[in-house]
Amino acid sequence: MSISSALSNALSGLTASARSAEVLSSNIANASTEGYGRRTLSQSASEYGYSGGVKLNGITRHVNPVTISERRLADAGNELATGTNAFYTRLESAVGTPDQADSLSGLMASFESTLATATGAPDSDVRLANVSQDAARIADAFNDASDTIQGLRSEADTKIGRMVDELSGLLEQTEEFNRKISLAINQGQETAGLEDARHQLVDRIGELVPIRAVPRDRGGVALYTTNGAVLLDGKAAEIEFNEVGTIEAHMTAANGMLGGITINGYAMRIDSQKGALSGGAIGAQFAIRDELAVSAQSDLDAAARSLVERFQNTTTDPTQAAGDAGIFTDAGLAFNTANEVGLSGRLELNDLVDIDGTGETWRLRDGLGAAAPGDAGDATQLNRLLDAMRESLAPVSGSFGPKNVSMTELSGKFLSNVSSARVQSDQEVVFASAQLASLEDMELLDGVDTDQELQRLMLVEQAYAANARLIQAADEMLDALLRL
Repeated sequence: MSISSALSNALSGLTASARSAEVLSSNIANASTEGYGRRTLSQSASEYGYSGGVKLNGITRHVNPVTISERRLADAGNELATGTNAFYTRLESAVGTPDQADSLSGLMASFESTLATATGAPDSDVRLANVSQDAARIADAFNDASDTIQGLRSEADTKIGRMVDELSGLLEQTEEFNRKISLAINQGQETAGLEDARHQLVDRIGELVPIRAVPRDRGGVALYTTNGAVLLDGKAAEIEFNEVGTIEAHMTAANGMLGGITINGYAMRIDSQKGALSGGAIGAQFAIRDELAVSAQSDLDAAARSLVERFQNTTTDPTQAAGDAGIFTDAGLAFNTANEVGLSGRLELNDLVDIDGTGETWRLRDGLGAAAPGDAGDATQLNRLLDAMRESLAPVSGSFGPKNVSMTELSGKFLSNVSSARVQSDQEVVFASAQLASLEDMELLDGVDTDQELQRLMLVEQAYAANARLIQAADEMLDALLRL
């Protein structure tokens, strides 16, 4: 081997060592950087003449696509569980728990107790006023619970709009990075940095919607939801959603009063089972708006209906005519069974016995339809009201089942259902979080190990020193030849 060949080999070795040190130091510096993929410098023997040397083939980015794919699905599952858990937590806080005196069942028990007290002294205006006040608190509690549920639906609708806009923006950015990566490959440039940036974008998309990433030619990637919707394949999909603002109980996507999702102009399913975007943060908000909150409202309305119907009949109050409103009314009117949806939000105490209305609380003792006050010592009508509260009846609507229950038991069952759903959602959050943490740990195993990178850096340092010593030796040999 000639001196010039040895010098050429050593120079290529120095270049390779310097480039390797750069890559290794980048790995160490970005060991904790989210989305960073560990790099290695690809090298091979030079094919020029007989001198040999080192050829640099480029930088290789190392990631485990299977682990990343599963971790992204776990991200979506965690967002879904967290979103639904937040809904049930806030709903439970609004309606209370059975052990709280100001909860729905606590107010029912208080009303029943106040009625029983009034039967012992039907001539007491104070006790009759207490019955009226407790009844008004029940109506207010139903109103507040209904307002909370519809408020959560409206909030979910707003979040959907914001998340869909974010998703559209992320898809457009991912499309742009696909183009940049393809262009870099065509020009022979490094793409690892661009791939890291795209990786972070796709991670955020994976939180909004559960996705599968499919590699395409020239470094591109296509994105599909797990239910088959195309989000990005060459060109980003156009996703549209129309917010409606304030939502009322009767408004649903099925009757066309709430917005749905369109992808490239085509309407998509939005249910939690087969919805195009179901399963992630967006899916959680659709589930709240169209399923979870609707179910809670239905049960609340069923409880309100049972309360109204117990007092809206001639058996409970013989002074009433058929079709007259009872103690509890539908916005001041008699309840119509065809108008149950949203009843809890319209529930009002009859103005005849409301101390803020006409103040004729004696009608609780003598009947709503009584022409004038009767015997002040007669507790017959108050006992009928108490019996109506205690009567075991099967709810005609809602998801309470066929079991006969009193009004207090029915309200307690509603609260129990909400609490049970919240507890179950707590467990789902714990499972989803644990699954995500496990997959994140697995992903870290494929990431940067700083100890190994430092060991490799020491080897590079030794190689650099050896090549430098070879150049020094060649220089000394040339000097010796020149002196001759």
